[in-house]
Amino acid sequence: MSGRIFLLSPAHLGGKRAELLLGGRGRFALAERLHAGGTATLGEAFSFLSGLYFRGKLAYARRFARGPAGGEGVYVITSNRGLVPAEAPMTVADLRALAGTEIRADDPEYREPLHRTLASIDPEPSVTEVVLLGSIATGKYVDVLFDRLGARLLFPGDFVGRGDMSRGALLLRAAREGRELEYRPVGAARRRGPRPPPSSPRHVSRKPNPRRSAHSAGR
Repeated sequence: MSGRIFLLSPAHLGGKRAELLLGGRGRFALAERLHAGGTATLGEAFSFLSGLYFRGKLAYARRFARGPAGGEGVYVITSNRGLVPAEAPMTVADLRALAGTEIRADDPEYREPLHRTLASIDPEPSVTEVVLLGSIATGKYVDVLFDRLGARLLFPGDFVGRGDMSRGALLLRAAREGRELEYRPVGAARRRGPRPPPSSPRHVSRKPNPRRSAHSAGR
C-alpha cells in the first residue's frame, strides 16, 4: 500500500489542565493567545492537555504519515466533529464545544460525524492503510472505525500491555530514531495483554529492607 493515515485518540478536555487552557486563568503563551482571540492547532492544544502520550502520538504520526495526494496524513478523533486534521486551527470556543460531548460508540452525536468524515478523507481505500494510535481495549474507537475500515484498520502491536505514559515514550523514541513500529490488524488483535518488560533493568538494592512485609510479594 502506498499511503498511510494516522488517527490519533483525543486528549481529555476536562480537569485542571483544561481549566487552565480554556477557563481564562492560564498565564502562559498558549492560553493567552487563545483568549486574545487567536487560534492554536488542534495538535498543539491537545499536546498541552495530554502531555507525553499525545505528544508521542503526534510526533510519531508526523514522522511516518503518507497521506493521499493533496490530503492530510494525521487526524485526531474528536467527540462531535469526527476526524479533524491535527494542524487545523482551533479557537477557544471550538475547543470548548468539543468538551460538550462524551465519546461513546452508541452516541450518534459522536458516531455519525466520525463515519462521515472518515468517508470523506478515504477516497482510495485500496491504496491507503489506516493506523489507530489509541486504545483498542474498549470499543469507543474501534467499534466505530471498524464498521468502515475492516481489516485495513491497524495499530502498533507494541501498544498491547502498555499504559499511556509507556506508549508516549515508545512513540517519541521511535520518532526520534526514525524507526517505524510493526502494525497489526485490529480485528485479529487481543484487546488486552501482559505488560511488556521494562526497556532498561530496574535497580535492585542488594540489602533487603527489613521493614518490608512478607505479603508484599503478592501485589
